[in-house]
Amino acid sequence: NLNGESWKCFKIFEEMKEKDIIPGEIAWNILIGACSKSGMLHHCQYIVNQIPLNIQNKIRMQNALIDMWGKCGSIENAKNVFNLVVDRDTITYNAMINAFGLNGMGSQAAELYREMPNNLRDHVSQICVLNACSHAGLLHEARTIFNEISLKTESIITTMVDCLSRLFMFDEAQKLIEDYEKTNTPSIVMYS
Repeated sequence: NLNGESWKCFKIFEEMKEKDIIPGEIAWNILIGACSKSGMLHHCQYIVNQIPLNIQNKIRMQNALIDMWGKCGSIENAKNVFNLVVDRDTITYNAMINAFGLNGMGSQAAELYREMPNNLRDHVSQICVLNACSHAGLLHEARTIFNEISLKTESIITTMVDCLSRLFMFDEAQKLIEDYEKTNTPSIVMYS
């Protein structure tokens, strides 16, 4: 959205209103993206209050709203939107798991991950829940989930290394890196 300059999106939106130009679904999604990046709760609420219900009820918009509310620290609004979604998809679950994680609610993120249908889980789901556990200090939960993941990508291992390192479990983190490097090229990301 204009190279991360959210305020430009808001300015263009106000100009559209002055000219009686009605935003379409894409414009609303761009505005919600700008709100997510701005983190300004009052701007978010101001924009959301103007989105027509027929657009608010579309899954793409609902997913964007869950993400936005989570990034702005309004977990209740994120949960309210999540609960309204009729046909939840992978993005819906990932957005809500990430929202919990961003707001220090690792247990809730792990609980939702467990409730998520297995066929909807992907590597993003796994990274989001491991990251949520990492930031909440939930080592046992993170280990359990990590051990259940059959395809451990570089990103998933890096997230688990981060979790272990945050809890000063450097030997275990180093072993994960060494095991990974037995069959893969070393990854600088794992060391940062």
